[in-house]
Amino acid sequence: MPTSKQRREAERRRLQRQLQRRSQREARRKRYALLASVIGTLVVIGVVVGFVVATGNEDKKPKAAGNPTTSGSASASASSSTSAAPAYPCTWKKSGTAAKKATVPPTTKPSKNGTVDVAVQSSQGAMTFTLNRAAAPCAVESFVSLAQQKYFDGTSCHRLTSGGLSVLQCGDPTGTGSGGPGYSFGDELTGKEKYTKGVLAMANAGPNTNGSQFFIVYKDSQLGPQYTVFGTVSKGLSVVEKVAAKGSTPANDGKPKLPIKLTKLTPAN
Repeated sequence: MPTSKQRREAERRRLQRQLQRRSQREARRKRYALLASVIGTLVVIGVVVGFVVATGNEDKKPKAAGNPTTSGSASASASSSTSAAPAYPCTWKKSGTAAKKATVPPTTKPSKNGTVDVAVQSSQGAMTFTLNRAAAPCAVESFVSLAQQKYFDGTSCHRLTSGGLSVLQCGDPTGTGSGGPGYSFGDELTGKEKYTKGVLAMANAGPNTNGSQFFIVYKDSQLGPQYTVFGTVSKGLSVVEKVAAKGSTPANDGKPKLPIKLTKLTPAN
């Protein structure tokens, strides 16, 4: 049998083993706690970084694409900028070669008051354009000047669109969509333009490229405020609606199947 000394030695070794195991368990517990803390911190950092990146990328998302343009050419892309206020006094800039002999308007400071009626004779019937000097004095001055020079007389409306964009485009003596008067002038925009039924607006190939081409809206259309509104068709819109009813070639955006020619434009004195 073990002596008392041997029993005491055995008990001492047992207690040492217990203390050692307890110490090991405590060390493991601390390591696990530290590891959990580190993982938790990393998760929080990851969430914060992800939020910051997502928030930062919000401003970099592509803006929604604009609506189709009614420009000097049938395939021109829509402009993304608008002027903060009408461009006045007017600036007539040389631009390309005139499709038909024309001179720039006689003044850079036309009247900004009232309206002017233009009697329009066409191969499909008569119309009256009422131009708004207060809204777009430069566009009105240019249009009236070209009409007085008989620039529009004998020209065909070369483009008809339908659907979300419902317009008849005219004002190019070449009938190709690329002709102009040999000069251009700035946009006259407020950013609140609406292209509702009967509106007259300048066609363009980008910011501040207005010339002679214009379009007639025959049905409310979805367009950004990128085209100078200078008047309305106050009489005879049914003429355009008749042309629109026949469609275009190609369909939805092309030459009117029912041809229409502007035979004579006469501004009121």
